[in-house]
Amino acid sequence: MQSRVLMYCTAVCPYCVMAERLLKAKGVDGIDKVRVDLEPQQRQDMMQKTGRRTVPQIYIGDTHVGGFDELSALERAGKLDELLKAA
Repeated sequence: MQSRVLMYCTAVCPYCVMAERLLKAKGVDGIDKVRVDLEPQQRQDMMQKTGRRTVPQIYIGDTHVGGFDELSALERAGKLDELLKAA
């Protein structure tokens, strides 16, 4: 079973697209996307939860991964699969 993946994103964010591509390549089929460009209140919620204002902000299960750079760093370190499998 895979962990739930939540991604705060916008429509025109290349890093959001790359993050989604990487997650799909890892077999993640369901990404709960929160479009902060369509719902400004969601951006406020994201900033309160993460302390960051940039997108994407990615959660795998209850773990805040961060943005695309942190996601790809986890992949390079060989730790992304482990995080995705943890339920």
